[in-house]
Amino acid sequence: MDVRKVVILNPKGGSGKTTLATNLVAYYALQGLLPALLDMDSQGSSTRWIGKRSAEWPRVHGLKGFGLPSNVTRSFALRPPPETRRLVVDTPAGLPRDELREITRDAHRILVPVMPSDIDIHAATRCIADLLLVAKIPRPDNRIAVVANRVKPNTLVFRSLMRFLTSLQIPVVGVLRDTQNYVRAFEAGVGVHEMKGGTQGRDVEQWETLLAWIEEGQVPVPESLWSDPEESRSA
Repeated sequence: MDVRKVVILNPKGGSGKTTLATNLVAYYALQGLLPALLDMDSQGSSTRWIGKRSAEWPRVHGLKGFGLPSNVTRSFALRPPPETRRLVVDTPAGLPRDELREITRDAHRILVPVMPSDIDIHAATRCIADLLLVAKIPRPDNRIAVVANRVKPNTLVFRSLMRFLTSLQIPVVGVLRDTQNYVRAFEAGVGVHEMKGGTQGRDVEQWETLLAWIEEGQVPVPESLWSDPEESRSA
């Protein structure tokens, strides 16, 4: 079987790339897909997360794309183990435009996380334009999608963000709420799908549309992502 490569990309720092990457690769590990996580960011956040993982959890193979020894070639260092079925790439902030094509080459999916602020919206717009025009990713290929990250549903800023993202004509495939569960998961070296205690149920639900797009190419109806499931249950 071929390795499916998922690239998490947004040149702006603080958009939630590492959160998406670590939680996605943790999900794949639970599914027995023998994933590898390629950390391209010199801050090494994804690498630290892997170091926190307990032996009780399925293994995630870590790859470092920075600080390589002089006697190790880049192509060798970035090569996942032969048994790998999913490769998740956590890209750095400030990624030069001329590296886009190399990083996204052979990518099965490209996820662009966006937070609800003017700065983040502007950065995401530029990022998507570069993917289309510089990296030459054809829009009809259904390989690029947006994830609204750290949002508070049913607020004016959230609705404004969703309307804007829909106008980009790039699929919006997930909405992840602003919650401490992602902070706790990172500190424990796990993903929300691996957390225990029951407080992460809403977060696991929010990953369903995201995973359906990554694995099956299913694009959700944008309006279905706008409502808060907790409010819907209590109504």
